[in-house]
Amino acid sequence: MSVSLSHRGDIAVITLDRPEAMNALNAAMIERIGTLIEEAAATAPRALLFVGAGGKAFCAGADIKELLDRSEHEHHNAARAGQCTFARLDALPFPSLAVIQGVALGGGLELAMACTFRVAVAGARFGLPEIKLGLIPGYGGTQRLPLLVGKTRALEMIASGRLVGAEEARQIGLIDEIVEDGDPIEHGLRFLDRLGTRFPAALTFARAAVEKALTVSLQEGLVAEAELFVKATQTADAREGMHAFLEKRKPAFTGS
Repeated sequence: MSVSLSHRGDIAVITLDRPEAMNALNAAMIERIGTLIEEAAATAPRALLFVGAGGKAFCAGADIKELLDRSEHEHHNAARAGQCTFARLDALPFPSLAVIQGVALGGGLELAMACTFRVAVAGARFGLPEIKLGLIPGYGGTQRLPLLVGKTRALEMIASGRLVGAEEARQIGLIDEIVEDGDPIEHGLRFLDRLGTRFPAALTFARAAVEKALTVSLQEGLVAEAELFVKATQTADAREGMHAFLEKRKPAFTGS
């Protein structure tokens, strides 16, 4: 299989496994990723981790050979299929993390940007080079990149198609951390372990509140925040967290 799902404890791991093509995305892989996201969600993991096989690439982008013979209607359907698949990551009640080794280009970077967090192995490079083919990003890149790095920098990267290294990517907010060479799954597990052995149910509400901040006015966002805050107070994790604070112990969250 060109995409596979495995588990490391309570972490679900989706591996892009087409190293002979630098894990380039074809239509079958896009569909498979969507299916595996749903399968992973059904197991209620603590988090979902994305990695690429082979060591040379997280994902080098779309399979260009597939693009040549598509009709206008087929191009539209393919773009929407990729967008909808990656949007499923936003809807998950738990965080997702992409660990990028080698390159994350085009659709590969769009997949990584759809994740909650991004970690890069030293030497990794990133870019949306579609403009060099006379195209633009079609799997959400023009929408997510400005949210991460700002409008001007995003437009410069998209218009030039240039690649950025790991250090620049960290400085502009495209990635969260740079790690030394090694097993990307182990790097991902260590990053997630620092966030906690079990995320409280409130994380879902926190993510929803932050998403509101990016799409509505401040006043609308404040109303949504208050509503989400109230929902968080009604969870078992909130009661556990407050009791643990008063009792000077570490909380034992269950995600409920």
